[in-house]
Amino acid sequence: QVQLVESGGGLVQGGGSLSLSCAASGSIFRINAMGWYRQAPGKQRELVATISSGATTTYADSVKGRFTISRDNTKNTVSLQMNSLKPEDTAVYYCNANLRRGAWSSDMNYWGKGTLVTVSS
Repeated sequence: QVQLVESGGGLVQGGGSLSLSCAASGSIFRINAMGWYRQAPGKQRELVATISSGATTTYADSVKGRFTISRDNTKNTVSLQMNSLKPEDTAVYYCNANLRRGAWSSDMNYWGKGTLVTVSS
């Protein structure tokens, strides 16, 4: 079994900061890309940021310059530092990992259960 567990969500005032973390555990041979997605009420899930195994990052235009994604390959963790938060950043944030469970397994996507971030105006 593979589990992704997020932590760090909560309530913050607009302009404030929050840091999210996600730890992958279980039977893991290799983790490829990791990322954060979010889903606001009534909206579809959208990509926030991704980071490859080689630390190449991508960001949604809406968070560029405000959010920073990082990972620790030794601990199988990925983090998201969120600064200058806006009310429109309010959403459930989901951790994602594309990984392989065994040397001969296929790469598959796994998701955490999500953590709620609420930004007040």
